[in-house]
Amino acid sequence: MLPYTVNFKVSARTLTGALNAHNKAAVDWGWQGLIAYGCHSLVVVIDSNTAQTLQVLEKHKADIVKVKWARENYHHNIGSPYCLRLASADINGKIIVWDVAAGVAQCEIQEHVKPIQDVQWLWNQDASRDLLLAIHPPNYIVLWNADTGTKLWKKSYADNILSFSFDPFDPSHLTLLTSEGIVFISDFSPSKPPSGPGKKVYISSPHSSPAHNKLAAATGAKKALNKVKILITQEKPSAEFVALNDCLQLAYLPSKRNHMLLLYPREILILDLEVNQTVGVIAIERTGVPFLQVIPCSQRDGLFCLHENGCITLRVRRSYNSICTSSNDEPGGSTSHRLVNDLDPVQELTYDLRSQCDAIRVTKTVRPFSMVCCPVNENAAALVVSDGRVMIWELKSAVCSRNARNSSGVSPLYSPVSFCGIPGGVLQNKLPDLSLDNMIGQSAIAGEEHPKGSILQEVHLKFLLTGLLSGLPSPQFAIRMCPPLTTKNIKMYQPLLAVGTSNGSVLVYHLTSGLLHKELSVHSCEVKGIEWTSLTSFLSFAASTPNNMGLVRNELQLVDLPTGRSTAFRGDRGNDESPIEMIKVSHLKQYLAVVFKDKPLELWDIRTCTLLREMSKSFPAITALEWSPSHNLKSLRKKQLATREAMARQTVVSDAELGAVESSVISLLQEAESKSELSQNISAREHFVFTDNDGQVYHLTVEGNSVKDSARIPPDGSMGSITCIAWKGDTLVLGDMDGNLNFWDLKGRVSRGIPTHRSWVRKIRFAPGKGNQKLIAMYNDGAEVWDTKEVQMVSSLRSGRNVTFRILDVDWCTSDKVILASDDGCIRVLEMSMKSTCFRMDEQELIEPVWCPYLLVPRAALALKAFLLHQPWNGRYSLDISHIDYPENEEIKTLLQEQLHALSNDIKKLLLDPEFTLLQRCLLVSRLYGDESELHFWTVAAHYLHSLSQAKAGDTVVTKEGAPKDRLNNPLDICYDVLCENAYFQKFQLERVNLQEVKRSTYDHTRKCTDQLLLLGQTDRAVQLLLETSADNQHYYCDSLKACLVTTVTSSGPSQSTIKLVATNMIANGKLAEGVQLLCLIDKAADACRYLQTYGEWNRAAWLAKVRLNSEECADVLKRWVDHLCSPQVNQKSKALLVLLSLGCFVSVAETLHSMRYFDRAALFVEACLKYGAFEVSEDTEKLITAIYADYARSLKSLGFKQGAVHFASKAGAAGRDLLNELGSPKEELTEG
Repeated sequence: MLPYTVNFKVSARTLTGALNAHNKAAVDWGWQGLIAYGCHSLVVVIDSNTAQTLQVLEKHKADIVKVKWARENYHHNIGSPYCLRLASADINGKIIVWDVAAGVAQCEIQEHVKPIQDVQWLWNQDASRDLLLAIHPPNYIVLWNADTGTKLWKKSYADNILSFSFDPFDPSHLTLLTSEGIVFISDFSPSKPPSGPGKKVYISSPHSSPAHNKLAAATGAKKALNKVKILITQEKPSAEFVALNDCLQLAYLPSKRNHMLLLYPREILILDLEVNQTVGVIAIERTGVPFLQVIPCSQRDGLFCLHENGCITLRVRRSYNSICTSSNDEPGGSTSHRLVNDLDPVQELTYDLRSQCDAIRVTKTVRPFSMVCCPVNENAAALVVSDGRVMIWELKSAVCSRNARNSSGVSPLYSPVSFCGIPGGVLQNKLPDLSLDNMIGQSAIAGEEHPKGSILQEVHLKFLLTGLLSGLPSPQFAIRMCPPLTTKNIKMYQPLLAVGTSNGSVLVYHLTSGLLHKELSVHSCEVKGIEWTSLTSFLSFAASTPNNMGLVRNELQLVDLPTGRSTAFRGDRGNDESPIEMIKVSHLKQYLAVVFKDKPLELWDIRTCTLLREMSKSFPAITALEWSPSHNLKSLRKKQLATREAMARQTVVSDAELGAVESSVISLLQEAESKSELSQNISAREHFVFTDNDGQVYHLTVEGNSVKDSARIPPDGSMGSITCIAWKGDTLVLGDMDGNLNFWDLKGRVSRGIPTHRSWVRKIRFAPGKGNQKLIAMYNDGAEVWDTKEVQMVSSLRSGRNVTFRILDVDWCTSDKVILASDDGCIRVLEMSMKSTCFRMDEQELIEPVWCPYLLVPRAALALKAFLLHQPWNGRYSLDISHIDYPENEEIKTLLQEQLHALSNDIKKLLLDPEFTLLQRCLLVSRLYGDESELHFWTVAAHYLHSLSQAKAGDTVVTKEGAPKDRLNNPLDICYDVLCENAYFQKFQLERVNLQEVKRSTYDHTRKCTDQLLLLGQTDRAVQLLLETSADNQHYYCDSLKACLVTTVTSSGPSQSTIKLVATNMIANGKLAEGVQLLCLIDKAADACRYLQTYGEWNRAAWLAKVRLNSEECADVLKRWVDHLCSPQVNQKSKALLVLLSLGCFVSVAETLHSMRYFDRAALFVEACLKYGAFEVSEDTEKLITAIYADYARSLKSLGFKQGAVHFASKAGAAGRDLLNELGSPKEELTEG
């Protein structure tokens, strides 16, 4: 544990509590690694690793309904740095875009005053990262520029829009979930609103389908699934057929193209959008817990599901062949093998439950609200609960032993062959829990066997709770700050705030970090008030509900904070008596006054817990009481010391005894001095004043156990019934029922009454600090800060006018900051102006270090990235930045070092491992930075560079069988779609068309399947389907002829030329799909691709090229697509780069990166290519390489990273010579440059 250092700086902050029902869906986990969620009208930002609150954003006047982090899908440099941008939307239709680190609103957007239904950042544009799409009820979608707040376009639809989802594979496809069904938009573009009303389809409710019948066994579920006939129809269903669209959620699957899921309370339906047909159902048995939400993964075909009991489950798609292969060698395995084959000749789309976390206790007020999943690694989910808790569950993988295998009957999961993109040896340092795709391998595609004897390890997944953040309980609150900081207590002072809650517990918060210090269960009912008796102990009181006599059980507890021990201060007293109204501790913490509603005052000695005096029945009823700050402790001390010295002097003894006596006297004196004000042997005289019902002020003196009545002051006629008193120095302030404040100057003997017109003064309290005469007054409708010296109001806060919440309690935190507890369940520490402000995140004191390079200044974040990527420095792998020539100021270096310390030990171990290759390092750092565009680039680059080196090794060495096999055993994930290897892509498409064929239920579906089969070259099966058309179908004749045509197509010249002519005529007359089909029949797929590209069907052309053409022809088609993507009107160069990588055009990639000025990525890519021998060495490539290195060296120089600049300038040959000379010159010139 670090030595505790006193930090007097308590920054303004907000402690948040339970959430509002509107906040249910307002949560998002950003690529930046932070989670944001709405709490009433506040936005709370927490770190997902350490579960610490980093920021609370306050500007909205209404409850938050949506929050969304900006995506990081762009190249980061000084001009486009790593920054924390967040959009939040409220129920009044206002959207605010925040710079979260600085805590300032960059832009405010308002269109209507109804709650925003959904917002999403557009992520696919290279040109602009500021576009935000929002649904403004009831039926508008509006595209905003979130940087300037300007509206780019607005479009209305016929139905009320509930939410929307973008196709992750094609950003021009947008799907709206409306109150009636689904609207597909296929021409979404940032530059203009979508043209028509979109393609509208209706969802027939699954309740009308047999899928809702009992699904006990897997077989039952399968049969039910085959009976789900049509789910999506063009016609509006009849009223009795569908009462209400109870679809909870709609989302595209990011793991494979053209698949969508619909979530219902008891089932998840997977749709294949090419045939508009359900191809999979995940149903819950009758006894199961219904779904609330589902998040599909992209790295693996898996689903994170949230259930109504707060349990999160992970389901992963079953891979069929592995059941057959793995269960053969098991006892009883043959039955499972047979079962799969008998029941289902083709695979079923099944998702197996792989892991689940613990449920929460659901009550009326506590229920799960929403779940978010880590977008970078997809191996953690956070659950937001209505009571303000955030629970972070991480997936952990464990290798299972042979005997534990397959007990559940589901197919085994294997760990992947590669780590960080590259297959490693058995001994290589791995961190399998880094991300989902490093935990479990891909689901194998049908017909592919796992190679026997390969080093596949079977793994199990389990959820582990790694973070928990709990909010304040629901109001009421009674708050009290601990005694203020003084020169005497500076060594052990901690700024602690005690919060009494409605359930009887007292929470103690540490206000420098904002974290809960202790939670103590003290009372059995609502805490009414707290008073501190020292820095480490406090008194709190509570009263049970009154019986019919108006009597209660009073609880007054003295709590010792270090031990948590709570003792009944009044012993056995407290049953069946009048309720305690208030407790007041004297200035020296010696005495306690306990005021009851209908019972005389009690005075107690705090040090001995003894009753000094219970006043007589005739004692007046007390409406307000306050202890005086004046006392006679100092004069008593002097007297006591003087008498002791005198006693010591009077003692005359022989020399022999003198030493002993002197030492005892000295120790006595030392003891007297060292005892604090609360010392047992000094009872100082203290005073208090109180007022009765008539407003008369009484002044009493307490000394030891005697109480003397010393003075009475008649009531002030201008004041009503006095409700509270505050006393500091020579100023006494009284507040009354009518909102009047009366300021008494005791020295000058003058009083001044000020009517505030704010109704009942509930509480007044002076600020701490010598000579500080500020005072806070609390009313029914807010609070005011007054300067009693000048008798002037400093600031005011009124509920309903400048804030939406009502104030429940107030106190001073420090001499210039106030604490307000409010009915929205939050406690705010504010400046004296009481203006709600957000703080800068770098000013925060955090208990645990947080890894978040986004909090660094842009130059430092980029320099830190270069430092991590270009290990080793000076021949050593090191995470100590002080060894590097980086002439920045020490403060920035310290911040960088803190960031490096915040990395986990596992990550540090990888970064320091010399075996960890450059490509793996690039992938790891892109994950650490949450850099979406880098992550995709390096994943594809690592895959194709590695397979190139494998192919080379296969050509030269005798391991020829190993290379191609490795490429198929470890293909690029299918979520990369057309970037995958052709053979793998073809297999996937065939598997998909098999599934479509099994699931078809109408003629329409059959026709779509036939078309797909013809394009894939599966003519025999296509003919079978064509011949199925019934005679009464209007297409019967056409389909029969088509079947004849397909079977008789020969390669004879005349028939080919006729078909080609017909096909081109068809295409010219607008029948593109039919023409393409004919061209594919006569093996002219290359021409078909060209036509598709001419008519703008770029994605379809790429698909067709992958499934039908040989690699050279396919490469030609894809290169034309690259040129199209790079054209200025499309401007999707980052996608073009990925396509070039998949084609193995590594030099073109380097050139494109250089032309886009992505110097850092270009330099790293060139280094990797040289390592893998991916460049043919020639004069041109040499030139390109030196130009890239020189430009990168310059950009490192602009970051102030001198050593990195020198390193790359020296590699750049002639191009870097001038730069080396500059860098060699003195530092002054460098800073100017």
